[in-house]
Amino acid sequence: MVSKNLTIKEAHQGLIKKEFSAVELCKFYLERIGEKDKTIQAFLTVSQDLALSQAKKVDEMILAGKKIPLLAGIPAAIKDNILVEDVKCTAGSKILENYLAPYDATVIKKLKDQKAVILGKTNLDEFAMGSSTENSAFFPTKNPLDLTRVPGGSSGGSAAAVAANECIFALGSDTGGSIRLPASFCGVVGLKPTYGAVSRYGLIAFASSLDQIGPITKTVEDCKIVFDAIKGKDSLDSTSVETPKIKNWKLKIEDLRIGIPKEYFVKGIDPEVEKIIKKAIKKYEEMGMIVEEVSLPHTEYALPVYYIINPSEASANLARYDGIKYGYSAKKTRDLMEVYLKSRGEGFGQEVRRRIMLGTYALSAGYYEAYYLRAQKVRTLVKNDFEKVFKKVDALLTPVSPFLPFKIGERIEDPLSMYLVDVYTVSVNLVGLPALSIPCGKVASHHFKEKLSKQNRTKETKNSEMQNGGELSVGLQIIGKPFEEEKILKIAQIMQKN
Repeated sequence: MVSKNLTIKEAHQGLIKKEFSAVELCKFYLERIGEKDKTIQAFLTVSQDLALSQAKKVDEMILAGKKIPLLAGIPAAIKDNILVEDVKCTAGSKILENYLAPYDATVIKKLKDQKAVILGKTNLDEFAMGSSTENSAFFPTKNPLDLTRVPGGSSGGSAAAVAANECIFALGSDTGGSIRLPASFCGVVGLKPTYGAVSRYGLIAFASSLDQIGPITKTVEDCKIVFDAIKGKDSLDSTSVETPKIKNWKLKIEDLRIGIPKEYFVKGIDPEVEKIIKKAIKKYEEMGMIVEEVSLPHTEYALPVYYIINPSEASANLARYDGIKYGYSAKKTRDLMEVYLKSRGEGFGQEVRRRIMLGTYALSAGYYEAYYLRAQKVRTLVKNDFEKVFKKVDALLTPVSPFLPFKIGERIEDPLSMYLVDVYTVSVNLVGLPALSIPCGKVASHHFKEKLSKQNRTKETKNSEMQNGGELSVGLQIIGKPFEEEKILKIAQIMQKN
């Protein structure tokens, strides 16, 4: 009998013990998507035929008595900016609405080698630009813990799919917090690996010096399994490296030194979030870890630096969408220039156009040194802060977000308010460090305390109340040294087991 809460190891054991077949497991999750996703809207494309054919091959291997890999037959969801051959890849944009991926991303090749089952492609903020999955050109995704709230972004579809048990694990991408924020908001685990630890080949580029693919899972153990499957050097991505083996790092809890950056606990953080994060930190201290306050003095500059570098790289990467080679092309145009202008004007959404304009301005003659070059210099200062701190501590503990998941529509009209959601996550991308979001507590949703009229309380809202008790998740961020994913996963596992 298939259970909706299966972890990767539990599903693997069920397959090898023949408690259920890979096809039965696949059908169970496809049916769940059919039932649940009308409400949550985590998926843009469901690849039913591909998933069933992959599952059938795993069953044939088991029947033949062959040993199957740990991810064989495990149903997965893929963020829709990662290419899966012959499956639509829209990047959440009208400009790529009918784009069929001509090849597999390297991470997909690795999952296919492991015989994982790909259920479909998940929703995201257009070209991964956003923190709420409301910027998708198609529809917003809802948070399974409270259907009136956002799941976070930009990998909101992937996190919501895992949280709603519409898949066992998912892949997302993280440019400034896009794995960790939705993982925190949806109450699941999300890992942003070290820059270069996972190949970006086949990921639709947003900001090339910041982007990184990573796993979103139900448990820390699952996170490690997926990360181990997708990591490693790739000849098709010159920025990828073989993950070096870290020798002799401390395993004993009492020998681990944990830093708490004082700049992450300042005015503006939600009191409920601060209380839960400090409680989690206290728990580590009680277990015997050495906890000390540290300083990252250039933290206040990280967000403005990010929002210069990020749009600058985006404006260069998105120049290829011109209405000529592939993607949306405007009709009834008089000349080539109008094809370019109309295709981009009609194909890109408001947030994407905003970032392209910001980036083009920052890179333009006369402003390049004042903005982009200066931002890169400050980026180095942010990097130096982390390097100094990591000479004293093994890892850092911080909130993932200063806020609880907010209501759908609450911040969408105020870009600056939306950008502030990323204030605790962008530094990690600027520096290229690994960081993990792990659920560490829950807060009663104010939404369920409100007296809603019968007219306003939809069937979906009532179901959400009954199923989830009106609790919102808070994520703890664990930041590590470059290529020390194993260490931060171990620290997270200690929390999850206690």
